Amino acid sequence: MPRTAVVALGGNAITRGGQAGTYAEQAENAHAMARAVCALRDAGWNVVLVHGNGPQVGNLAIQQDEAASIVPALPLFCVNSMTQGQLGSLLGLALLAEGRGRLPGVVSVVTHVMVDPADPAFERPTKPVGPYFSEAQARVLAQERGWEMIPDGARGHRRVVPSPKPVGIVEVDAVRALIEQHMIVVAGGGGGIPVIAGDHGLEGIDAVIDKDFTAQRLAASVNADALVLVTDTPKVYVDFDTPDRRAIDQMSVDEAAKHLEDGQFPAGSMGPKVRAAVRFIREGGRTAVITTADRAGPSLDAGDAYGAELVGTRIVGNGR
Repeated sequence: MPRTAVVALGGNAITRGGQAGTYAEQAENAHAMARAVCALRDAGWNVVLVHGNGPQVGNLAIQQDEAASIVPALPLFCVNSMTQGQLGSLLGLALLAEGRGRLPGVVSVVTHVMVDPADPAFERPTKPVGPYFSEAQARVLAQERGWEMIPDGARGHRRVVPSPKPVGIVEVDAVRALIEQHMIVVAGGGGGIPVIAGDHGLEGIDAVIDKDFTAQRLAASVNADALVLVTDTPKVYVDFDTPDRRAIDQMSVDEAAKHLEDGQFPAGSMGPKVRAAVRFIREGGRTAVITTADRAGPSLDAGDAYGAELVGTRIVGNGR
């Protein structure tokens, strides 16, 4: 029986820093991700791909606002669904091209994710979306559009929106059925379309869910063997900004949790990935990996065939 890996890919991997975000740029970046997914498939893994959409949903929201005098702007949860279709198509075409006929099929599932309307995240927006702005631009946008703006590293200021935790995946049974047919599945795009239970069924709510937490919830729900959290560094580091910086090849779930408690992994960078990995292992998962896309396969199948320099950081159960 093929093993299943849920792979979480950031939206910044599709629209990279310094790029304008044109379709051609995004398509080229999608092909790089597709090659990594196909390598996992060739190694015998079923793959479910969860992608972020921070840059894309923010850019589309700006287009909505700018054209509001001509066409009514749509709510953020609806804009989220639009980027699911956009990026699902982009990644699907890239996967089919890189698969060169050897894939049984690629299916993108428009995915709704349940959240709790009482989640305190709705009172404290933290999720960056869209492009970077100067401090002066950020002040104008905050005043004119009511956006919450924060400094986001050296590149400038960004809009932040609520980011509640995922409670459940609405389409999980459909995803599970597609895995059983050995399809490559793109699901939970942008963390999923956030919904709550309303008087007449499910209703969308304005937020952007962190894709790492959605990937973890989905991986646990389909009993995946592995969770792969793709980032732009090959390994996780402790004491990152000090002369004692040290790369971690493998850590137990308790070691990872202790590093989180000690503040080694900030909320705005590696924190969500390590937290998602810890939750996955504690809910019965076997292995979580944090690394670059090209090292995902060697990291999952690490052994004598690979040197430590070729694999990422593995988080495993205690005593393994």
